[in-house]
Amino acid sequence: MLHLSAAVDQSSAYDAGSYVDLARLAERGGLDFVTLDDTFARPGPDALAVLSRVAPATDRIGLVPTVTTTHTEPFHVQAAVATLDWVSRGRAGWRIDVSTTEGEARLFGRRYAAPADELWHEAGEVADVAARLWDSWEDDAEIRDRATGRFVDRDKLHHVDFTGAGFSVKGPSIVPRPPQGRPVRVVDATEGHARRTAARYADVALVRAASPAQAAAVRDQLRRTAAEFGRNPDTLRVLASLLVDLGDGEHAAEPGHGGGGPRQTVQGPLYRGGPVDLAELIAIWHADGIVDGFHLTPTEPRRDLERLVNGTVALLQHRGLFRTFYPGSTLREHLGLARPANQYAVTGGAS
Repeated sequence: MLHLSAAVDQSSAYDAGSYVDLARLAERGGLDFVTLDDTFARPGPDALAVLSRVAPATDRIGLVPTVTTTHTEPFHVQAAVATLDWVSRGRAGWRIDVSTTEGEARLFGRRYAAPADELWHEAGEVADVAARLWDSWEDDAEIRDRATGRFVDRDKLHHVDFTGAGFSVKGPSIVPRPPQGRPVRVVDATEGHARRTAARYADVALVRAASPAQAAAVRDQLRRTAAEFGRNPDTLRVLASLLVDLGDGEHAAEPGHGGGGPRQTVQGPLYRGGPVDLAELIAIWHADGIVDGFHLTPTEPRRDLERLVNGTVALLQHRGLFRTFYPGSTLREHLGLARPANQYAVTGGAS
C-alpha cells in the first residue's frame, strides 16, 4: 500500500481558514495525513491548536502537528494530543521534535541548550511515557452510572509511575484513552540522533533523501534497529520527504529534476518539475520497495498542493497505485496499523 502525505505549512498565515482549505484539498485527494510544523525558534501559530480547529472541518484525513518535547511538560503534551484524537474522532498524530538552540532555551529560562543526542534520548522517554499515559485509562474505564453517581471505574485507571533522566510522571492521564488507543507518533529520522528514537517509538519515520539509495539505506537501518528493540519492523512506515515545486509545467523543466530525481538543497531534497514526472518518481521508488510512501512539502502551498492532488495523485489513482477512497476512519487505519492493546489491561502493568 502506497502512503502519501503533505505539509500544509504557510509562512505568516494566522487565519485558520487557510489551513482548513488546504487540509480539505488534501483530503479530497485521499492523502493519509497532513502535517503542520511548529518550533519555538521562529514566530508562528501553535500547530496543535490550528489542527484542532481543522479537525471538525474535515472528515477523514489525519492531522499531525509538530510538538517539541524539550521545553514542554510530557503530561500536558500527551493530554493535548489525546484531546486532538478525540476532537478528530481518531485522526490525530504527533510529530515529535526537539529544540536545540540556546535562543529557544532562553524563552523558558529553565535549562540550557543541550546536545542533540541527549535531547533525542529525552524525546524517546517522552514518547514512552505518553503511550503509558494513553493506556492509563482502560477502554471501558468510563461507566457513567447515573444511579450510583460513578463516572469512572477506578480499578481501570492506572498510575504509570514513570521516572526518566529529567522528569517523572505519576499519572494517570486526565483524558480517557484516545479513540486510536495511541495517536500515531511521527519522527523525522533523517539525522542519526533521531533514528534510535524513531526505530523504537515511531509509527511513521520521515527521511529526507535525494536518492533511492539514500532512502533505502536509512529504511533498512530503521527496520534493523526496530527489530533489535523487539518491534515488528513491518509496523514502522518509512516515508521519503521531499520539497516539491510543481510550477514548471507537466514535465521536468531542467536536467536533474523531474524524471531525473530530486536535488539536494539547503532546505532539503527538492523535486522541481511537473505532476506527471512526480507520479513516475513516486511509482518507481515505491515499486522497488525503497520506501512505504512520501511526505511532500509544497514550495507554494496552494498551487503545488492543487497540482499534486489534481495531477500526481489522480494519475497514481488511475494506474491503480493509490486508493480512491478512505477504507477506514482513523489515521491508523489509513496507515494499515492495528489499534494497540492496552498494556495495563493485557499485562496488569507497564511493558
